[in-house]
Amino acid sequence: MTPDAALTPPTAAPAPGAATPALRRRTREVREAEEHEQLSAIAAKASDTRGRDVPEEPDEHRTAYERDRDRILHSKAFRRLKHKTQVFLNPEGDHFVTRLTHTLAVAQVGRAIATTLALNEALTEAICLGHDIGHAPFGHTGEEALTPYVEGEWQHAIHGVRVVEKLEPLNLTVETRDGISQSSWKNDPPPITAEGWVCRYADRIAYLAHDVEDAVRAGVIAPSDVPARFRDAFGPPGPAWIDAMIHQVVSDSLAAGRVTMDPGALALMNELRDWMFERVYLRDEARAHSARAVRVIRDLVEWYAARPDAIPAAYRLADSSDLQAAVDYVAGTSDKYAMRLHDERFRPAGLY
Repeated sequence: MTPDAALTPPTAAPAPGAATPALRRRTREVREAEEHEQLSAIAAKASDTRGRDVPEEPDEHRTAYERDRDRILHSKAFRRLKHKTQVFLNPEGDHFVTRLTHTLAVAQVGRAIATTLALNEALTEAICLGHDIGHAPFGHTGEEALTPYVEGEWQHAIHGVRVVEKLEPLNLTVETRDGISQSSWKNDPPPITAEGWVCRYADRIAYLAHDVEDAVRAGVIAPSDVPARFRDAFGPPGPAWIDAMIHQVVSDSLAAGRVTMDPGALALMNELRDWMFERVYLRDEARAHSARAVRVIRDLVEWYAARPDAIPAAYRLADSSDLQAAVDYVAGTSDKYAMRLHDERFRPAGLY
């Protein structure tokens, strides 16, 4: 058997005694056809994508959504997530969740839901991997710090699309960009794809589970502090929550014919989120850390806006004002790099 023959899919059952090829080629065209045959009616199909801003020839091996996923994974903005805060600002120790490990958890939860509901796994993964790609340093405190410099509210989900369209152009499909921008529950209209809805639920499931674990690990709360109504509904804090919430989304979605969650269960998740804000995110110690983080970010934005030549060229776009360029640059920094820049520019000379 020649090497080429080993890569050719068999067209008929091998004759008795004939060797079965060890590998066979599943081309992009084959996988695109399988999507129409095997995925749910409401699933996005790669061959039906609304396309990219700049048209491209189809890839020989990958579907459009697989290319989106790979481009996000290989982007600089994605790599920077490993040094960005999830909950605890610049935490000591290796076991706390970062924005990168959170993103990987969201992708895993999203794929678990998408696989079970016969939705497009590649699109789900692309959206989940990209949903926080525009996050500022210092978690949601960074959004608060940057809001005064933009019209309305600075949002990481909206900025994420700016990242992949302008700052690090990836030429992603419409469906992936929509999923990123609408991954935030506060943004309307909702996602245009079922896979975008999966990301919304996967994000909330992931952060509620691992943020509680981090809070316990940091000694901020004890497992017994979690109100009984949450433990009764979802089990003990941690991995059991992820499993219970995924099962809830899957069963409710199958019953409704769309990606959803029972209103009562979703209300309970929202109550849990509110409880986390009260006990963890906005506790007194966190407020003190946040105030320092806000100062770091705003000092840097104003320093760079007054000195645009100090901003790297990649952030000084032709249609950006000096202030926009400064916001884009500071938003892209990691927690530690932002603190280092602030230290270099604002520490009194000779202090150390």
